[in-house]
Amino acid sequence: MFTGIIESIGKIKSLKKEAENLHIEVSSQLAAELKIDQSISHNGVCLTVVEVNNESYVITAIKETLDKSNIGLLKVGDSVNLERAMKIDDRLDGHIVQGHVDQTGTCKTIESQNGSWLFTFEYNASLNNVTIEKGSITINGVSLTVVNSQKNAFSVAIIPYTYEHTNFNTFEIGTVINLEFDVIGKYVKRITEGYL
Repeated sequence: MFTGIIESIGKIKSLKKEAENLHIEVSSQLAAELKIDQSISHNGVCLTVVEVNNESYVITAIKETLDKSNIGLLKVGDSVNLERAMKIDDRLDGHIVQGHVDQTGTCKTIESQNGSWLFTFEYNASLNNVTIEKGSITINGVSLTVVNSQKNAFSVAIIPYTYEHTNFNTFEIGTVINLEFDVIGKYVKRITEGYL
């Protein structure tokens, strides 16, 4: 369980393909504090630490993860948003984030707004995920509030702190991002559609 409040930025140090799995070495200031078997959110994807080195650690992504997220698109040198699992006695500063990416989306527009930025993203609405105005959304692991909700698109406003301390500052038109839709919204949608 996560909150969507990014702790640190990691850098991809190496990528090693093994059958359908991808072993990813991440350089991070968090490495010294990690233990094998810990869960960490990488761009919103919950992955397990399998090896810890001095200034880096290794995680493994399986085919399901590679198919449903942008993890398989990572290259050496890319930045990833990192968040360790929530402690039970911590404040929930973002919203309830499971680290289970629902689908990817694409950056459609980036508008500078005199000190902040408005990012608009498109996603495949046929997968039955929805956003609502002022609802929560997780983009690459970052907990954000939805603006301009549409059937297959939405926007988010990004303040300077978020822009500087996440990989939002690397986004361009066409960047593929991970989306986790609000878990409470997903349950409500299933119930109202009659799937109990």
